[in-house]
Amino acid sequence: MPEASDKAPRFLAPAQVAELLSIEVDEVIALVHEGRLRGAELGSPPRWRIEEASLADYLEEQSEDARRQALWRQANDASFPELWGPAPYRRD
Repeated sequence: MPEASDKAPRFLAPAQVAELLSIEVDEVIALVHEGRLRGAELGSPPRWRIEEASLADYLEEQSEDARRQALWRQANDASFPELWGPAPYRRD
């Protein structure tokens, strides 16, 4: 029997992924259909399995999206004087 490679993909059941993400199993399957998670129907009868590496990629993507949204909110909350310094005073 061939030895298991470190690079061989590891698969998780949708219920495991759902528990890790605190979402429903149907939402996990929807993420697969949307292409945000990589998965396949394996076995007989076929059952969905999700690549563990795709879960890590998905979480990294979600983290990056949250970081960018936080930066965007900070930029919107900042006032121009805070960014550019106080405006010169005009005397009429």
